[in-house]
Amino acid sequence: MSIKIFVMTHKPFTPPEDSMYVPLHVGRANAKDLGYLGDHTKDSISSYNANFCELTGMYWLWKNYRASDYIGVCHYRRYLIDENGSLFTEQKLRTLLSEYDMITSKLLTLTCSYEEGFRENHHAKDLAVTGAVLKEKYPAYAGHFDSLVHGAHTYFGNIFITSKEQFDRYCAWLFDILFEVQKRVDFTGYNNYQKRLFGFLSEFLQTVWIRQNQLRICECKVGMVGEKYETKILRGQLARFFEKRDYEGAKNCFLAAYQKRPDVLMEASDVTGELRLCMQIISTCSFEDALYKRCILDAIRDYKGLIAHFHKLNTTVCRFLANAPAKEDLLFLGENKNITPTAVEISVRLFCKDVSKQEEMTQKICSYLPS
Repeated sequence: MSIKIFVMTHKPFTPPEDSMYVPLHVGRANAKDLGYLGDHTKDSISSYNANFCELTGMYWLWKNYRASDYIGVCHYRRYLIDENGSLFTEQKLRTLLSEYDMITSKLLTLTCSYEEGFRENHHAKDLAVTGAVLKEKYPAYAGHFDSLVHGAHTYFGNIFITSKEQFDRYCAWLFDILFEVQKRVDFTGYNNYQKRLFGFLSEFLQTVWIRQNQLRICECKVGMVGEKYETKILRGQLARFFEKRDYEGAKNCFLAAYQKRPDVLMEASDVTGELRLCMQIISTCSFEDALYKRCILDAIRDYKGLIAHFHKLNTTVCRFLANAPAKEDLLFLGENKNITPTAVEISVRLFCKDVSKQEEMTQKICSYLPS
């Protein structure tokens, strides 16, 4: 049993040392050479990467790769990991693949139906078109599509390991559907995030495929390695605005980035949670300036200092909400003249969902601030 796991990437990164993991440059047809194996040779849809994302790599593997019995797909920042939080070795995978048809991510449980979640960031008509195409071409799958689209579960990331035989069957089915959907979709007016349509649709269709074919699934955690390049750039831009006391510029910078990439605040992008803290900093500065004609940026402007300050504030607030403030929390509040009631109120609103208790908790915490 030979196994290769292809790490889909569009940026330079440090690949795992294990030779089982092979970097594959997706969208290579429209990009500079990164020195990795590319998806642009022979039978290829590499030039469609803006719409198909990692699927251009999957298509290339389906059509051109025959060198291993089992094949896997992961990302340069996301890998399937074992129960100890480590990358899988070939020996561990051999054991699992002798018992399961596919190893993939854990099934997500959404807070709404898949259809509702899709509608929030995409165009609902595209999901409807996908359902219509599937029912035309593969009517046996219609029942699972309908139940899942109105349900709250899906696999994510196009991250999985399976036999090459199963991989080829799945790709033949998947691309037959997506290429027909492609003919019926007009991308006019779509932002760059929405144009990545087929990458998102395929995550859901993988769930449909698994259910219809009753595959034996081994669900594993997905480990995050590093952060997205775009996240690092955005953090640097925000830091420069904070340094200049320009929270309005930071706000506009963030909104512009969010418009292009609505996923910027998702855990997979904001791994450290710092972008959420930056939003809190911007909001706090705006209200403080309006009320006091000063804001936290008059006391702290360096990025690391701001992040540490708000992280500590939020930790303190959360302990109060749990009725378990520590001595260090009381000292932080009592000795820090840079904390305003406004900053406390915003933090409380972020972590206390019971609106009736927000004012009471804010007053309680503010009672420890210097008079």
